Amino acid sequence: MFHWIHKYGSPKYFYNFSRRLTPWLGGITAVLLAVGLVWGLVIAPPDYQQGDSYRIIFIHVPSAWMSMFVYMIMATSGFIVLVWRMKVAEAMMRASAPLGASFTFLALVTGSLWGKPMWGTYWVWDARLTSELILLFLYLGFIALQSAIEDRRTAARAGAVLALVGVVNIPIIHYSVEWWSTLHQGPTVTKLSAPSITLNMLLPLLDMALAFTIYYFTIVLKRVRCELLDSESGSNWVRELADDKGY
Repeated sequence: MFHWIHKYGSPKYFYNFSRRLTPWLGGITAVLLAVGLVWGLVIAPPDYQQGDSYRIIFIHVPSAWMSMFVYMIMATSGFIVLVWRMKVAEAMMRASAPLGASFTFLALVTGSLWGKPMWGTYWVWDARLTSELILLFLYLGFIALQSAIEDRRTAARAGAVLALVGVVNIPIIHYSVEWWSTLHQGPTVTKLSAPSITLNMLLPLLDMALAFTIYYFTIVLKRVRCELLDSESGSNWVRELADDKGY
C-alpha cells in the first residue's frame, strides 16, 4: 500500500498518469451527460404530484451529492498532507476547492428554485439548507486561506487543518433531515430498505450522479496538473517536459 501511495504521490508520475487518463474520462462524461439529460428531462415520466417541476432533481441531487463528496476528497487529501506532506495531495486540495464550491452553489440555487413551487418560498433556515450553506462558506474559506498565505506548503497545511475540522459538517448535512424537523424531504435513494423513487426516475438520476462524478475527476486532474507545473516549475522533469514541448 505504501509503495502505491509513494508511486502516485510522485508529481512527475501523477502528471503523466493523469494526462493519459483525462481524455477517456472526458469522453465518458460527455456520453453520460447526454444520456442522462435526455433520459431525465424528456423520457422520464412526470411526477404524479409535482408534474414536470420535479425534473430539477436531475441537476440538484447530483450537485448536492458532489458538494459533500468533493469535500471528503479534500479532507482525505488534507490528512495525507499533514501525515506525509505529499505535493500531489496539496494540489488535489487546491484544485478541488473551486469545483466543490461550484457544486455547492449549484445545489443551493437549484434547491431554491425547486423550493419555491413546493414550499412557497425560495429559502428557509432549514437544517439541510443551512448546513449546506455552511459547506459553501467552508469552501470559500479554504480558497481565501490559500490566497492569503504566500508560502504554498504553509498554506496547504493550514488548509488541511480547516478541511479536517470542517468535515464534521458532512454528517450533519446528510442526517439533518432525520435528526431535526425539516421542510426538506427525507432520503429517497439512500434508504436502507429500498429507494422510494420509481425505477424510471431513479436510473437517470444515478446516470447523472455518475456523470457529475466523472466530470469532477476529469476537471480536477487537469487542474492538479496545472498546480503541479506551477509548484514544480524549477524541477528537472518540468524543464524536460517544456523542452519536449518546445517551450
